[in-house]
Amino acid sequence: MEEKLDLISIKEAARVASLFTGKSVTTSNISYLINYALIKKYILDNSVLIDKEELYKYYEKGNLKNKYMEKDKTINWKLAFSEFKESETTKHVHRLHPYKGKFIPQLVEYFLNTEKDEFKKEVFFNAGEIILDPFCGSGTTLVQANELGINAIGIDISEFNSIISNVKIGKFNLDILKKIGKKIE
Repeated sequence: MEEKLDLISIKEAARVASLFTGKSVTTSNISYLINYALIKKYILDNSVLIDKEELYKYYEKGNLKNKYMEKDKTINWKLAFSEFKESETTKHVHRLHPYKGKFIPQLVEYFLNTEKDEFKKEVFFNAGEIILDPFCGSGTTLVQANELGINAIGIDISEFNSIISNVKIGKFNLDILKKIGKKIE
């Protein structure tokens, strides 16, 4: 026997999730869940819908994490960044493109900044120093280092990733970008 799904729109899902979690969940957050296959999408009359029960199950997992947070004080739960909306964890230039391997900027910033806490007992990088990111991907470390006044060098095997990183952190010659784009086609 096939169970009946309770399909709702992305806008309705954001409202339902906000009520369920007690946090502001945006349509962007719901789209993120769909795009990264964390919840399934259904197409009906050219509208994207999701199953309400599946949405509840997804957010229930997050609530279970919160229960563990209260119990286990040996883990730095601050690094879960669960208080941020998706739009805040992909702040400014990190929202320019989808890239599944991105670190959220707040995580990188935590390790690069000069603040200490009960888990981070020493400062690893200071303004003016140099960081080498040998697998820079879309450049999150480079951007965060730049914001903190730390020099950064990024290397990536993918020319496309290198372009993304360079666009985020510096001036780029549009003629060269067009040539590379044509080469990629």
